[in-house]
Amino acid sequence: MVLFSPAHTMALWKGMKKDELERQYSPSQWSHRMSADDVIKSHVASLKEGTLKARSLAKTLLDVPYGDGDGEKLDVYMPTNGPSQGFPIVIYIHGGYWQFLSKEESGFMAVPLVQRGVAVAAVGYDIAPKGNMDLIVSQVRSSIVSIVQKYSHTSGVYLCGHSAGAHLAAMVLCTDWSQYSMTPQIKGAFLVSGIYDLLPILSTYVNEPLKMTEDVALRNSPGQLVPQLKQSSSACHIVVAVAQNDSPEFRCQSENFFKDLESMGLTVTFEDVPDTDHFNVIERFVDEDYQLTQLLLKIMEKN
Repeated sequence: MVLFSPAHTMALWKGMKKDELERQYSPSQWSHRMSADDVIKSHVASLKEGTLKARSLAKTLLDVPYGDGDGEKLDVYMPTNGPSQGFPIVIYIHGGYWQFLSKEESGFMAVPLVQRGVAVAAVGYDIAPKGNMDLIVSQVRSSIVSIVQKYSHTSGVYLCGHSAGAHLAAMVLCTDWSQYSMTPQIKGAFLVSGIYDLLPILSTYVNEPLKMTEDVALRNSPGQLVPQLKQSSSACHIVVAVAQNDSPEFRCQSENFFKDLESMGLTVTFEDVPDTDHFNVIERFVDEDYQLTQLLLKIMEKN
């Protein structure tokens, strides 16, 4: 078993200088399509464009509260055809290194799905520095409970998270639901270009607004929580996806997490997505013919 541990993690990046470590965890530095600044601008524009299109196609419920906090809201994109209940719902958790983006750019996945009778919920949370890691994880878990309670007659709940959102989706799968009023039956989870071990980023610019200590990083690293994940999410089909042009460290994070899940006997698939970087690997979900969109639809059909 390749379970993440401080010693295992240190072996991967201990000898790396800070500037190289920061380069490894700077996804914009690895795109082959355009410059670092341009790929980020293009990414935001692409997500906004997709979300605007989704809002023109779907029946929307915007700014639905799932808690009392200002950031504790979500947007729901309802199917344009099919039954009023009994439809599957995909819960999307956005990336942005826990300090950037919002639910306002996170409805793009609904473009190919609502016309297939699938609902999409885009979750908002308090990004750093307002939100710290413990709070953000707690908020996202609460959003899942709220969605499942509100849409209790769905045919299945599926998660999708990108980058930091993949980390948060993995933390949802690791939840001890005995602390909550119910146990969501999550049938599938797409973890796209995620981070599953937070220790390497403690000394990088990423942690400056988060201010995580080692203890905080450890208790919020899904790679440390695989036994709990097996207990909580044994029936979930997990897809760990990574972009061909993600950095070596990002690819290593996904590969190791996949191996840990596989070694625990979980239903898990690894998708190495060709001709993609950290950004368009998620942007392409607007396309029904995209490799990951098709896989999501196939998993739904099986369930």
